[in-house]
Amino acid sequence: MYENLLPRFLRYVKTETRSDETSQTTPSTQTQVDFAHVLKKELEELGLSDVFYNEKNGFVIGTLPSNTEKKVRSIGFIAHMDTADFNAVGVNPQIIENYDGESTIILDSNEQYTLNIKDFPNLKNYKDHTLITTDGSTLLGADDKAGIAEIMTAMEILIKNPMIPHGEIKVAFGPDEEIGVGADKFDVEQFNVDFAYTVDGGPLGELQYETFSAAQATISIQGKNVHPGTAKDTMINALQLAIDFHNQLPADEVPEKTEGYEGFFHLLVLNGNPEEATMSYIIRDHDREKFAARKAKIMEIQENLNRRFDHPRVKVTMYDQYYNMREVIEKDMSIVELAKQAMMELAIEPVIEPVRGGTDGSKISYLGIPTPNLFAGGENMHGRFEFVSLQVMEKAVDVIVKIAELNTNS
Repeated sequence: MYENLLPRFLRYVKTETRSDETSQTTPSTQTQVDFAHVLKKELEELGLSDVFYNEKNGFVIGTLPSNTEKKVRSIGFIAHMDTADFNAVGVNPQIIENYDGESTIILDSNEQYTLNIKDFPNLKNYKDHTLITTDGSTLLGADDKAGIAEIMTAMEILIKNPMIPHGEIKVAFGPDEEIGVGADKFDVEQFNVDFAYTVDGGPLGELQYETFSAAQATISIQGKNVHPGTAKDTMINALQLAIDFHNQLPADEVPEKTEGYEGFFHLLVLNGNPEEATMSYIIRDHDREKFAARKAKIMEIQENLNRRFDHPRVKVTMYDQYYNMREVIEKDMSIVELAKQAMMELAIEPVIEPVRGGTDGSKISYLGIPTPNLFAGGENMHGRFEFVSLQVMEKAVDVIVKIAELNTNS
């Protein structure tokens, strides 16, 4: 039943599809366009109908028609094609069969990079599993090519087993999730389902319907550079102003010191010299009022610093990126309960925790299609230590199929 899952996944991850936040095109890279056409052909060969590539938003969409006479809600399953900001050229997956749950896995021939229990205690959860890892030089791309492979395999199972009842199902594979713009142009009228799931989570059992609300702020600082020997009462050091700006933020409200529902300010970029400097922050919180307060804090610091001078030296440009999808999904929790029931019937313990990030489902939910997130299996994502369990990927396939089946009883 899963015979094509691993070959499919390995084929996908060997295809480079990294997104580019500096690009002005959609998708942001040609490699994603090329991969989309590969997926389009595969959907057609599987037997889905109305398969097409939308050149305006970069999404490949296909439809599996209902095979039941019951009137049931239509479902979408969504995954993203791009990989994160880490080397993704020449991905060379390694397969570790029957992992013993405690041994160190050597990734590269120089034995410089390893997966070990001390650094990655989550390895203990994978005794007797088949693990797919990197060779230490790239990321793996399980985020989110595991999700694509799982959705493809689930559709294949449903097509080959018509005795499994299901309503209409649509699948969508899209670009640029990792740079936060993938769903900006998502066409909900074209997708036209009652609800959907992104298959873009981590370990077994993850079921998420809460994300951060998110904003990005860019701070431009104009200094006045003069010779340091005669700088007294004249120089305005832009780098010092950047330090002053950062030091007015709460020191403990940063990613490395927060967890659960705790929000943060995250300094992404600091560039410059005494004449001019730029800073970039992402701002995150699950609570809408706290989110607003964080943005207000950024503006307050700008005002405080500018009071020192006869004209403004600090300029903040800030925009919202996405919002906590719970505000939409909690209006009808039946789709979360459906996923929970599917997992429990498969003896999978649902792990319901807030996403300390966002998914395409954040934006798609606000566009009109409630879209929680399901586990895809990846661990240590976005870097050389990424890995995924084949058995967990198989369980993700089972959950997709079971959701489709149980939906006919709802």
